[in-house]
Amino acid sequence: MFRAILPDGAIECAAYDLGDQGVELRTEEDELIAFVPYANLVALVNEELESNEDRAIF
Repeated sequence: MFRAILPDGAIECAAYDLGDQGVELRTEEDELIAFVPYANLVALVNEELESNEDRAIF
């Protein structure tokens, strides 16, 4: 599971695709949840990692 951190909140997703203009957030069934422009994306966090030191942040 991933979490896209936005200035106004967060969106959980199972997968994401990086594009030229932003990130497409997707469900486990590969359905589009949202498109987030890079200007609105604070961070993309891998929620499956256990330790704060090992968290992958995009």
